[in-house]
Amino acid sequence: MAAERSTATRLRALGSVLVQGPTARVYRARGPRRSRLTGRAALLALVVCSLVVALAYPMRQWVTQRSDIADQRRQSERAREQVKRLEDEKARLEDPAYVEQQAREHLHYLHPGETGYSVVDGSGTARRPRDQGAADRPWYSNLWDGVDAADTPR
Repeated sequence: MAAERSTATRLRALGSVLVQGPTARVYRARGPRRSRLTGRAALLALVVCSLVVALAYPMRQWVTQRSDIADQRRQSERAREQVKRLEDEKARLEDPAYVEQQAREHLHYLHPGETGYSVVDGSGTARRPRDQGAADRPWYSNLWDGVDAADTPR
């Protein structure tokens, strides 16, 4: 009967009773190890992954649209504020006294018979006029600068 057994069966029988050292401990072979990942757990993982993949794009779209809506609301609020400022400016410009004051202040307008004075108090910084380019220099200077520019290697 021993000859009829396969090698694997004989090794299993030998491995079930092992004697080690002087204390003669008996170790029994364990049965086949069960996998921690069962069929139900794999199916659950597949369903969860499918839901994540299926909901990723709509969630991204939703977040993008929410931020777009917030941007549009801010832009609308700025436009309302600008309209309010422009309406106030329009109301002021309809007042003849305000228009006259602005004309006198900015354009130095005077009524007939009034004498206008401009007082320079020296509080401003004096600016020398800058070189306006070729118009300020003599023609031969412009010509020589053109020759120099043509001679320089690029």
